Amino acid sequence: MSFDTVSNWLNQHQSITQMIVASGVLLLSLVSYFITKHYIILAVSKLVEKTKTKLDDILLKKVMLRRLSFIVPLIVIYSFASVFPWAEDIIRKVTVALISFFVLLTIGTLLTALNEIYRTLDVSKGRPIKGYVQVSKLIIYVIGVIIIISSLVGRSPLVLLSGFGAMTAVILLIFRDTILSFVASIQITSNDLVRVGDWIEVPTYGADGDVVDIALHTVKIQNWNKTFTIIPTHKLIDVTFKNWRGMQISGGRRIKRAIHIDMASIKFCDDEMIERFRTYQLIVDYIQGKQEEIKRFNKENDINTDVLMNGRRMTNIGTFRAYLEAYLRNNKKIHLGMTFLIRQLPAGPSGLPIEIYVFTNDTVWAHYEAIQSDIFDHIFAVVREFDLRLFQNPTGEDFARIRDR
Repeated sequence: MSFDTVSNWLNQHQSITQMIVASGVLLLSLVSYFITKHYIILAVSKLVEKTKTKLDDILLKKVMLRRLSFIVPLIVIYSFASVFPWAEDIIRKVTVALISFFVLLTIGTLLTALNEIYRTLDVSKGRPIKGYVQVSKLIIYVIGVIIIISSLVGRSPLVLLSGFGAMTAVILLIFRDTILSFVASIQITSNDLVRVGDWIEVPTYGADGDVVDIALHTVKIQNWNKTFTIIPTHKLIDVTFKNWRGMQISGGRRIKRAIHIDMASIKFCDDEMIERFRTYQLIVDYIQGKQEEIKRFNKENDINTDVLMNGRRMTNIGTFRAYLEAYLRNNKKIHLGMTFLIRQLPAGPSGLPIEIYVFTNDTVWAHYEAIQSDIFDHIFAVVREFDLRLFQNPTGEDFARIRDR
């Protein structure tokens, strides 16, 4: 069979010819996809795995490479669109739209990878960029959708953009939360209000725990009971919240707790009590210095000390406060460079409050609670040694004791 015979036969059977050509183009595109995915991408992946740095591993994730592999066969189909004159325009429009779609997905993956690389840096803890990345992806996706639609309808993207201008109010309404969240993200970052890893309390939303993620639309907080609270980013700016970062940075955590003394147990110290107090090692110097100061004052002012209320005298509550101060100043777990107060608060129906206002030098929660508990264990046990009583409301045992009398 001569070439002319075959040529004449193909001319007479155009549909068969087109099917053969279409099959050839389809086969070529499949071969290009196979080579790209199983040879080129595999070679690049192995090369990346051999490098010491992990940055290129993040940057060239397999997901991004797999999306790029779809673009090659589409380019092949686009290049051979002219062999189908009756469908050339449609083929070119669809392939351009699909190529744009996969390019958009690849750019989105690339931006996500760049954010992951940035998070490996120390600066990311104070300046997260996840919100900006999400805004960038949103803008790119919007532009990409406009390009895809314009390629399918065969109109210039500028024509579509002019149409969107008339829909500005609708667009602002649709993207209201996104715009508010973007502005809030800028405020949070520029003013350094919240960082990933900060312990914050947001009473309005019942959140109390560590910030684990700051995104464009949400701030994710893991509470101490291991639950998660998700707060819209722009809402975080609208409500009051407490950030404990300052405490963690300072190196000291506050103890602010009072014990209540039964006021009926407060009295002047007699000689027997003073001699007993002299045996308490922490306040030996205090007792000696205070006694000398009181004797000197009473002598200089010619005070008759036979009457208890005349002149100056030591009290068991004052000595107890001096003991608490000495005890805490000798505690190695108390931060002496910060506020240190042992003070009386106004007396009330529950007795006389003696407040301990000091700072521990360990900010870890478990350690802080242990230090605080040890301190008050000792205080509750030692208060009786000063002939003082702690105040508490009567219990059933107290009423039973009265009944049995």
